[in-house]
Formats: sequence, C-alpha cells, structure tokens
Amino acid sequence: MRIEIRHLKYFIAVAEECHFGRAAERLNISQPPLSQQIQALEMEVGARLLERNNRNVSLTQAGELFLKECYEIVDHLSQAAENAARAHRGELGNLKIGFTSSAPFISLVASSLFIFRQRYPLVHMQMREVNTKQQIEPLLEGKLDIGVMRNTRLPDTLTHQLLLREPLVAVLHQNHPLAASGREKLKFSDLANQPFVFFSREVGTALHDEILTLLKNAGITPYITQEVGEAMTIVGLVSAGLGVSILPASFTRIKVDGVCYRYLDEETAFTEVWLAYSKTRPLSAQATALINLMIAQP
Repeated sequence: MRIEIRHLKYFIAVAEECHFGRAAERLNISQPPLSQQIQALEMEVGARLLERNNRNVSLTQAGELFLKECYEIVDHLSQAAENAARAHRGELGNLKIGFTSSAPFISLVASSLFIFRQRYPLVHMQMREVNTKQQIEPLLEGKLDIGVMRNTRLPDTLTHQLLLREPLVAVLHQNHPLAASGREKLKFSDLANQPFVFFSREVGTALHDEILTLLKNAGITPYITQEVGEAMTIVGLVSAGLGVSILPASFTRIKVDGVCYRYLDEETAFTEVWLAYSKTRPLSAQATALINLMIAQP
C-alpha cells in the first residue's frame, strides 16, 4: 500500500473523533472500509497508531507523533494547492518588467503599476530599467515578461501593443531667448542652429534615431555638442546652459532650477510608447493581468 493523502485524512478523523463510527459518518464512508484502511496504514507505517476498545479509540505514543505530522502535511498540501490556484489567477508569483527611464514618469504606466500592486500585493514585481533596444533579447529569452519601450523595429517573435502617443517638448534654459519670448509652443525650425544635448546612439536608446529623424525631416541637421546616456543628464546639462534638447513630455515632471519646457507645435512631434512580450512563450497570469490593466487605462 502507498500512503496517500486520503489515508492521512482518515487517520485524522478517527483520532479527532476517538470513534470509528463517528469518523466514518464524518467522512461519508462506511465503517468497515475505514477500519481496513487504518489497519493497512498501521502496517505501512510499521507501528500501532491507535488503541482500540469496544467503545472508543485512543492514540498510542506513535499515533500522537504521527497525528502531528499528518496535520502539517495536510496543511502544507492545502496551502500548496491554494498557492497554485492563486498563481493561476495571477495573485502570486514573479513578474519581470523591463522599462525605459521615462516610463515611471508616464501617468498611464505609473497608475497601472500602482493599481496592480494594490490588487496583487503578493506578486513580486522585478523592475529592470533598460533602454528600448536592450529589452529585446531578454524578452526573447524569457528574462523579461513584459517590456515598456519606445518605438523601434522589433523581431517577428515579439508582440507589441501601442500604449499611447506622447508629445515631445523642447527643453530650454529659462534665460534662453526662445524661453523668454513668451511663446507657449515652438516649431522645429526654432531649434535650427541651436547647440543640442542629445542621447548617445551608443547607449542604444530608440529616442536618438527617432528625434534625429524628425529633425531631419523638418530640414534640420542638429548641431550636437553633447551626447549622454540619461534623460536626467540631458536636463542637467541644459540647466548648465550647454544647449537645448527635445524629450518626451513625461520628463516635464522633472523640475530642475533654470530649466523650462515648451511643447512643439508640429503634427509629427510625438513619440510612441509600446508594450512588448514574446509570441513564442506563454504569458503568465500575472503578465496578462498587468497588460490588460495598462490597456484599459484611459
């Protein structure tokens, strides 16, 4: 005989009721098969677990120790089953998310993560800040479940969904003539011949190529004097008077002394934010829940 979980439950019922008849009624089985199962269990264990008399049963010393272990095993199994069910519903487990440095500043992304955290507090979110191009390989390899990224060419093995189109803004020193002019919006042409602080192509950010293409399509070849890897550094260098820049509007949340932002009055002055995930790897319930939450946000 192999000891199964039902045998442990039979033994627990008999031990708690101290009576085979009451235990059988509780288990909704007849008494003779219950007695046979307990006898077989004792043979398998190799010890007498119950003292029997005409009216009641009691635990032997071995039975008392065995009962304690039975409780722990049954409780552990019950908890394991509950955890598996909750993980299937997306309420437990790990969720690996890649995101660009601007993502936390985007209201839709930040609010979605906040709501997800409130709904699923036991899901461990592993947040990994990487630029758009650096997310592709981890998504393909399963090292990331979801990527929040800018517009870029993706392999066919990745699915991507548009989250939003985000306006672009000019980043200026507050004493710059364009900032002092009082104009609320600027044209690309206003930035011609200005020294630019730009993202470096070497760091792999999609914004470098995206903004450069927009400027060139407007007939502007930017005079790039500084190339850096982080948007915060760009804002800092603009504050130091080393040039102007163009960034997604989400970065206007960064308040730095001496820096102001102006929206660009151009039809093409926007950047897209996308969700990406693998086509070849099944999405976890946790990833599906977050994706649905982000897409449902207004």
